[in-house]
Amino acid sequence: MSIIDGILYGLLQGLTEFLPVSSSGHLALAQRIFGAADVETDYLTFTVLLHLGTLAAVIFVYRKDVWEMVKSFFTLMKKLFTSRLSEGLDRGEKLFLLVFIATLPLAAAVLLEDKVEAISTVVWAIGLLLILNGALLFFADRLSKCTLDIRTARPRHALLVGIMQVLGIFPGISRSGATVSGGLWAGFSKEDAVKISFLMSIPAIAGANILKMFELHENPLPEGSLPAVLCGIAAAVISGFAAIKLLQYIAKSKKFSVFSLYCVIVGAAAIVYDIIN
Repeated sequence: MSIIDGILYGLLQGLTEFLPVSSSGHLALAQRIFGAADVETDYLTFTVLLHLGTLAAVIFVYRKDVWEMVKSFFTLMKKLFTSRLSEGLDRGEKLFLLVFIATLPLAAAVLLEDKVEAISTVVWAIGLLLILNGALLFFADRLSKCTLDIRTARPRHALLVGIMQVLGIFPGISRSGATVSGGLWAGFSKEDAVKISFLMSIPAIAGANILKMFELHENPLPEGSLPAVLCGIAAAVISGFAAIKLLQYIAKSKKFSVFSLYCVIVGAAAIVYDIIN
């Protein structure tokens, strides 16, 4: 793997991990249509390091919220064991609970693993899911009510966002797109929906890659690839940071329609390609 390859993989990981266009869908199409390498299989250790790079970008951007949630975990435990929950929850404690509840449905992803692998080999199915992803963004943009904030949200609202996150394991459905859509449907403002989506990505990314750690000893980095790996990680961090900032900007001043249109176009192109080939 060359340094250019490492940078390109890092850029692709950082941008598509957080922009609502489905990184897994793009990678699966690249493998099926262009014969690209299966990075998850061929370079597992490198892939894990790229994911950790994007995780670092999220933690850096939302460092104040992350630190607030870490502190809130301990204050929640103190209230729980001293029977003081009746005093109510502050913002940090409420945010921690919302993210925790929204993460719970991911346990169902284990049961869907075989179906996800099967879909990853079918170009037209990935195309349909990309079109569905575009439709989710389109309707979420127009049906959002902005009646909730973090303090007034209830567990059922977080659960809806968590259920939407499960859809993101399918190639073609973006995790960030599904969770932002779920947040908007639940009634969150665009800014809060984006924030919760990114904070949810921390346990999602960390959990998925912790499970892969047990396989790393069988998939060492190729000899002489360290410079390419380091460049790839740097590219993932920088592009991940840029993608987060772009989505934050769009949440404040624009609509998600541009991503919706892009997904529909790519999905339709994938279906046409599969039909004529």
